[in-house]
Amino acid sequence: MLASSGGGWTLLPRLRFLIAPAALYVGWRRFRLLPPEKKRAASKLINRLFEWAERGGLIEKNRGFRTDYLSDYPELETLERNNETIRQECLALLGAKEQITDMETLGGSYTSGGIHAISWKTFMFKSGTFIEENCALAPETARLLRGIPGTYTAFFSILDPHQYVRPHWGYYKGFLRYHLGIVIPNNNENRECFLRVNDSEEDNAARDTSLIERGEKYYWRNGEGVLFDDTFLHDADNGSGEVRVVLWLDLARKMPLALDLVNRAALWIAFHDPSVKQVHETAVVRPAPGAASPVG
Repeated sequence: MLASSGGGWTLLPRLRFLIAPAALYVGWRRFRLLPPEKKRAASKLINRLFEWAERGGLIEKNRGFRTDYLSDYPELETLERNNETIRQECLALLGAKEQITDMETLGGSYTSGGIHAISWKTFMFKSGTFIEENCALAPETARLLRGIPGTYTAFFSILDPHQYVRPHWGYYKGFLRYHLGIVIPNNNENRECFLRVNDSEEDNAARDTSLIERGEKYYWRNGEGVLFDDTFLHDADNGSGEVRVVLWLDLARKMPLALDLVNRAALWIAFHDPSVKQVHETAVVRPAPGAASPVG
């Protein structure tokens, strides 16, 4: 029977609380056994679904940079309002910058020798779940980040002077990327630090990185944020003589319920992959023997 004798409950609503976790578990078990190229193929398949939804008007199609994002992500205003607190914790960490993980090391063999092979460090707060050892070193920033729903990745992106991140494409359209200016040399008065995005469908379809020259530049400013779709061709530059830091968040994209469930399930599976455990272990900031703590 589908219905119980007294409470009006049906069997289906009861079962769905078992079916959904079971489906996620099976999906995770299968995904974790796939080779890296198959995992990338799986994300491309979901990307096609989201692209179809964009063409059909089911989800908003992103164009270049967004600075009007607070209507969709109002909690980000809290980070911007507390920018000075975040900045002070970041400056304390920079006092022992050599102890912070290199971006290339964090990416492992997947990014070795690629766009991350420059003087670029990352102080990771969250990759699927919070990295408590690091959060303890910047507690106020971590507390603020815990209040931002839909955050899957959060870290200080620390780019050394005269470093250029080559043109490339991100991998997943279920995210939108947020940058908050934390330590911007001379507050970019000389416009030496920029993020550039080419959002042209035709140019992106060509898969030609030289077409980044047609992109739009965004110049970071202290305490100001920007949102963008990193699956568009993009690059970044710190042309100044000082370190540049932005707080980097990957946020779940706003979608209708059915697509949101697909996105959340895909992200749950991806962030329970063994590679994420490796990221957690690599990202923990551990002072060298005899060295001072990053926060003194």
